[in-house]
Amino acid sequence: MSDATTTDLYEVTMALSYLREGMTGPATFSLFVRHAPPNRGFLVAAGLESALDHLSRLRVTAGDTAAFAAALHRPHEDLVPLLDMSFTGDVWAVPEGRIVHPGEPLLEVTAPLPQAQFVETSLLNLVSHQTAVASKAARCVIAAGGRPVVDFSLRRTHGLDAGAQAARLGGLVGFTATSNVAAATAYGLAATGTMAHSYVEAFPDEESAFHAFARTHPGPVTFLVDTYDTEAGTATAARVLRRLGRGPGCGIRLDSGDLGDLAVRCRRILDDAGLPEVRIVASGGLDEYAIDDLVRAQAPLDVFAVGTKVGVSADAPYLDSAYKLVAHDGVPVMKLSTAKVTSPGPKQVWRRRGIDDTVGVRDEDPPPRGEPLLRQVMARGRRTADPDTLENARRRFTADLAELPPPARRIRGPVPPGVMTSARLARLTERVRRHRIEHDLGTSPSTVR
Repeated sequence: MSDATTTDLYEVTMALSYLREGMTGPATFSLFVRHAPPNRGFLVAAGLESALDHLSRLRVTAGDTAAFAAALHRPHEDLVPLLDMSFTGDVWAVPEGRIVHPGEPLLEVTAPLPQAQFVETSLLNLVSHQTAVASKAARCVIAAGGRPVVDFSLRRTHGLDAGAQAARLGGLVGFTATSNVAAATAYGLAATGTMAHSYVEAFPDEESAFHAFARTHPGPVTFLVDTYDTEAGTATAARVLRRLGRGPGCGIRLDSGDLGDLAVRCRRILDDAGLPEVRIVASGGLDEYAIDDLVRAQAPLDVFAVGTKVGVSADAPYLDSAYKLVAHDGVPVMKLSTAKVTSPGPKQVWRRRGIDDTVGVRDEDPPPRGEPLLRQVMARGRRTADPDTLENARRRFTADLAELPPPARRIRGPVPPGVMTSARLARLTERVRRHRIEHDLGTSPSTVR
């Protein structure tokens, strides 16, 4: 499937009309989240690297224009104006791993209008999905309170590509490993895995299953102990580990039942067997809420393996994100629709420690000690630097999380920081709003700049 045809049809029809009308002047579009999902005190910017890869390789081929023509039931020659279109614009964006908030642009594109319009769908898809999953995963890291969190989501994500993204995003916010071998290889992550209940069921009993697994894998092993009776399975695992002289690095996994209560019972069995170093791994429908409950109850769990609910961001599977035109041919523009008003012009976000973020006009003077969040990452269709690394993104997330106010980090009932508007942006917004209203009333407004 072509990158160019992976788009909504109306991006094609609008771009074609712009070209037919000679509307190829520069346009700036801003991608932002309108409102945070419930129980989110912050978001983690993600998806930028995928977005830049997409823009870098985008080119409309003859095969693409033929596909557009077929979709529109039009002669192929009608779509020829789109042939060979690529992305030649600039991109300003918040680097991956930075903590961000609704109302702040995550990414802004400035390019000839047909190009800037054409890439809307792909940019929204790549940035929105990955920001949602990264934000969910980050909350699991917070809830775990320093205990390792690992990714088990591949089998339940909405497609294999989404599974790879989930593994990478987990690594970005501090997960220690993933079960996804391809993602581990691609992104330099640690791979982890235990066994399935089917493996245990394939043997006459748990003891023979555990022995066979240990014979195949001479290093540290983790036994799944809840196929039949969890406490009995734990006792069996302890016998096998002691008999084989295993212990350090090994573990048992609990995947069902009352994980907190079972962890207490299983910890006692392991300790009584002289195996205090054997870890207990919890899995089975975990998310930040379940992890938070278990940690608060002081359950003796050492590792949390999260899958379905995190890989699909189950409680908030989408973001209320938008990609809106904010300037055309050097003129700031805005949308006035009820509940969907946008602010005009290219923007910047400044962050000051202990003070709410400020969104302002991109070229205005920053506030004292203000750090700009958006950086230019593409110029004339080319990256301004080598692709960013996952390690850099993780460092940015760790640093931002340390500065995030405690109320915003809460798992339940978080209170997000505020986002302010600069005086200059407020004045520009009012001028553009007034200009738009006067124009619609048929008066003769002056040009807004």
